[in-house]
Amino acid sequence: MIIRRRRTLRGALAATAATVALTATAGTAFASGDPAGAERARATAEAEAGRQAPGGQRASASAAAEAPVETPSFSMSAVDKQTKKLYLYHPNRAGAFGPRDLVDVEFDAFADTIPVDDDKDGWSDGSWYWNKNGTLSFSWISDDLQYHQNEIGGGWNTYRMLVSPGSIGGAKEADLLGVDKAGVLWSYLAYPEGRLTPRTRVGGGWDQYDQLEGQGDLTGDGKPDVVARDRSGGLWLYRGTGDYKAPFAGRTKIGGGWNVFDRILSVGDLDADGRTDLIARKPNGDLLRYSGTGSATNVFQKPVKIGSGFQIYNLL
Repeated sequence: MIIRRRRTLRGALAATAATVALTATAGTAFASGDPAGAERARATAEAEAGRQAPGGQRASASAAAEAPVETPSFSMSAVDKQTKKLYLYHPNRAGAFGPRDLVDVEFDAFADTIPVDDDKDGWSDGSWYWNKNGTLSFSWISDDLQYHQNEIGGGWNTYRMLVSPGSIGGAKEADLLGVDKAGVLWSYLAYPEGRLTPRTRVGGGWDQYDQLEGQGDLTGDGKPDVVARDRSGGLWLYRGTGDYKAPFAGRTKIGGGWNVFDRILSVGDLDADGRTDLIARKPNGDLLRYSGTGSATNVFQKPVKIGSGFQIYNLL
């Protein structure tokens, strides 16, 4: 019954994604598909996955009584490069992903989706959607499966990268970080429903990195951390401080040779051990998992191959 209900919802929501070409005010053409409809379809599919996954079928009334989950587990979004269709890969809680789940909408209008777990139940309950035309919105599905969307605003194409490692200021909501085109890192503290404070300058020099990822605590101190890859393939750890004005300590190099990968991303805890993991893709489509150790001195275990054929996707 749950699976049938999920498919019915997905079909109904996907039908709202009209296949027309939209043009942004700045003159940048959207891909075919209605961004709002695609956003709604993905949010609903993600919410249903969390309800069905082991440990994810919690009633909201009892969730508060449970111990908060500091390291969430998120689905991986994959956009087919040819069809532009969106697929979700849900964690199987055994260190890999289950079969792909088609969300039958075109998703090429989005530069990234950034899930958050603000209620600390271990599953996504909302996402920022970064549109290629520079707009940012926040969408979430309530417990009664009602879709909600909050338009944050435009001008976000000033950034090269956006990431939400968790709460950098100590509040419940996960905050947002952005690296602008001049290499300056900025932080935005988040409030309920995706509302954001004015930005705070964290520091410059981040243009040396081509990928920035983080989803929870990597070092075991309870503070969200990030990793950044430089253009020569070095991987650097920035440990969280818990101070939103200076959210990261000085960097520590934790590896080299990471330029063999064309995509690095974090979906939180993939192997169900309570620690944040990292996913890396090779150009040939091989997908590897680097399991987190919870230690600042030896951050990741040796990689484990968890899939192949992923070169057909843009991984968000």
